[in-house]
Amino acid sequence: MKLIRQGKVKDVYEVDARSLEFVFSDKISVFDKIIPSLIPQKGETLCRSSAFWFQVARSAGIKTHFRELIPPNRMRVQKVQILDPSKITKKTTNYLVPLEVITRHYVAGSLWDRIRSGEVKPAKLGVKSGKELKYGDKLPEPYIEVTTKLEKVDRLLAKKEALKIASLTNAEYDALVKSALSIDEQIAEEVEKRDLIHVDGKKEYAFDEERELMIVDTFGTADEDRWWDWEAYSKGQFLELSKESVRQYYRQLGYYDKLMEARKMGKAEPKIAALPEAKIKEVSGLYIDMFERITGETFR
Repeated sequence: MKLIRQGKVKDVYEVDARSLEFVFSDKISVFDKIIPSLIPQKGETLCRSSAFWFQVARSAGIKTHFRELIPPNRMRVQKVQILDPSKITKKTTNYLVPLEVITRHYVAGSLWDRIRSGEVKPAKLGVKSGKELKYGDKLPEPYIEVTTKLEKVDRLLAKKEALKIASLTNAEYDALVKSALSIDEQIAEEVEKRDLIHVDGKKEYAFDEERELMIVDTFGTADEDRWWDWEAYSKGQFLELSKESVRQYYRQLGYYDKLMEARKMGKAEPKIAALPEAKIKEVSGLYIDMFERITGETFR
């Protein structure tokens, strides 16, 4: 097989003209920076979690690019083109839609930062005027955001720019959002059996040879999505059960603020430090535990 791309989490190989193989690594990244530490079993948990959700989506009638799981950490998928947005038209087929769709169901993460700064007003989230939003509040309706996919650092897009970048019609954009929300309904129904709250997550899409929409890459894992423990939440606590716990570690170190300042000023970005051994062990255990809580399967 030919190696065609090394990503932050997985390596992509070309099997033949119509197939790719994903090899999920134990690498971990935050804030678009790869941490110089490996997390044992992380790749396997992500691969198997993704395969689980692809099969759930398929059972719900949602088209996917998934073909086959090759244990422990490989997956065969349908190949699509990755094109520069300037070369995409409304008639192009078999290509990756250069967008990420983010679905938010609770106030958390960067959304909370933007609410506090005043960048996102409560009214935009469907909240009645005068009502104060707090961290952890359930939103009255899902909040959809779209970001770039192929740029060095993801950035939020207004609908008009998203349509232009991906060469989507309004109907295709609406279908993309509808699909993401439909999948989230399946996720919430599945994980509430194991006392998990699906807080938010991201999804990626492509068009097949007939320009039919299909979900691609990975979703519903401890990397792409945010999860809270239901019992802790019912007591007013927010127990982070995802890669968010690693993001918080670097926020507490002060690294995040330094990185954002460097990006804002156009300066060289500071190197990200490796994780200490105790943290590596903790994070590895988290990924294994989350695989079991997300899927209901035993890891070994």
